[in-house]
Amino acid sequence: MHRPTPHPLALLILASILQTPAQAALFEVDPGPYLPATGGFAAWYQDTHGRVLDLCLSKAVSSRVPGAPGTPSYMCVLNPAPGVFDDTQPISFPSNYPDETFWFTADAAIVDAARGIDLSYGTAIEAAFAAEEVVDGDQVSFARVRIRVDVPTAGTYIVTHPYGVEVFDVPAAGGRAINMTRDIGIGTPKTYMGALKGDVGPFLRGVGGPYTETNPATGASERFIGDPNLEEAVTGSPFNTNFVRIEGPNGLDLRTELFSVSGKLSDVVRPTPVIAQRSTYSRHSENGDLRAQQDVFVQAPPPPASATLISQTPNLTLTEANTTGAWYAQSVLNPALPMNLQVTADNHLAIPSSTPTTLTLPLTDLVVIQRAEYSLASGQLTLVASTSDETSPPMLSARTGNGATIGTLSGNGAVKTLTTGLSPIPPAKVTVTSANGGSDSEEVVLVP
Repeated sequence: MHRPTPHPLALLILASILQTPAQAALFEVDPGPYLPATGGFAAWYQDTHGRVLDLCLSKAVSSRVPGAPGTPSYMCVLNPAPGVFDDTQPISFPSNYPDETFWFTADAAIVDAARGIDLSYGTAIEAAFAAEEVVDGDQVSFARVRIRVDVPTAGTYIVTHPYGVEVFDVPAAGGRAINMTRDIGIGTPKTYMGALKGDVGPFLRGVGGPYTETNPATGASERFIGDPNLEEAVTGSPFNTNFVRIEGPNGLDLRTELFSVSGKLSDVVRPTPVIAQRSTYSRHSENGDLRAQQDVFVQAPPPPASATLISQTPNLTLTEANTTGAWYAQSVLNPALPMNLQVTADNHLAIPSSTPTTLTLPLTDLVVIQRAEYSLASGQLTLVASTSDETSPPMLSARTGNGATIGTLSGNGAVKTLTTGLSPIPPAKVTVTSANGGSDSEEVVLVP
């Protein structure tokens, strides 16, 4: 099978996704109670950039794109369904209610008849019913990524989009030769936490927004992150890939930066989201002098938000990378253990109602397993691991992936070892934990 050489950007993005922890997409969901006004669904979701979107049920229409007779240009995606939902009548659960509604949608398309490509891309945080009937007690939500492509020839295709990179080996050309739908979060009805584990988020936003329209039922002004009736550039991708791109055989390389986006901004007041990623220290001697550093990583809204390490004097401002919400700071103070750090994130410049959040992070050493090897012939497990505290190396202990104790590593320096017999089978994974809180886990390499 012919395999085209992927574009370097696609390789870089794919590598970053594979080599880093899962990108935090959504931060929180309405805990309830869940009311008939929202069809028994969660009223809102909040993303890691701090924006809160309501379940979009408004019949406000676009002031930029006129509707056609019988098809109003709603700012929310409200699809009529005969016998289920009549959009000319008031929404009422369950007698006149859509069988699918959305907190967020973003759609894009690439059509090139000359190259034989017809691509549709859709992503959403969706509310639906497990049996596809509007019935109370059957409500579910999920994060969706859908990619469908007509392709002219067999081969390997790479689709880069705002929430990741997908690689497709296509055995034959044809309509919808690529047909991927990934729904994450469907669980027990009326439980809505599952969508938080999906790969949709932070919410994409139209660069022309937010847009303000009037709800005809209430007369209230409402704000929206996009207008689904038009196409525009967006921002918000966690990987700075605010586009859809397809690469494939015979030099195929097409892209679009235009999306149709829907999402209604909520009036719910929420604190600034901040997620701990790493807080570690290291220290060593250099020419007789102590060298120490503390490294702090958090996920929080990008600028104009701020993140500040407030547990030291003077306070230390964290630096953000590429509008993705990844923040970092390094302090050269020698820590007095045990120690907790405190980081305050503040997003009120972007979202005036947002309140600051202070997060407490335990400071630990950084443990690295350098070798985890099991000899099938001898039944011996060999571990080599190190701690970042070279001046006062703490005790390192090992356990199997299921928590069974293996033993304590030995050695006077920062690098410690353990060789011990384990039977009747090797552990699949080991974890080495430091007395100063650091830990590392690795799969065990099996040798003859």
